[in-house]
Amino acid sequence: MTKEVIVEKINYFLVDEFEVEEEDIAPQANLKETLELDSLDFVDLVVAIEANFGVKLVGEDFQTVITLQDFYDLIEQKIS
Repeated sequence: MTKEVIVEKINYFLVDEFEVEEEDIAPQANLKETLELDSLDFVDLVVAIEANFGVKLVGEDFQTVITLQDFYDLIEQKIS
């Protein structure tokens, strides 16, 4: 799976399932502050990632994830 496909899928379900505004989606966007994702959203995000990419995420995976780019990179690493 290419990085572009990963980014497209993540962006799609952020807009569709988490009601994030498309104009807020940018690689440098902070997941908590800019995209306004809370702890419950992160649980739902883990479920969405598992369903869409077939990878499991745990709490430790998010320790270095601050921006959307960090999240893209995490998913790309998990898939590889």
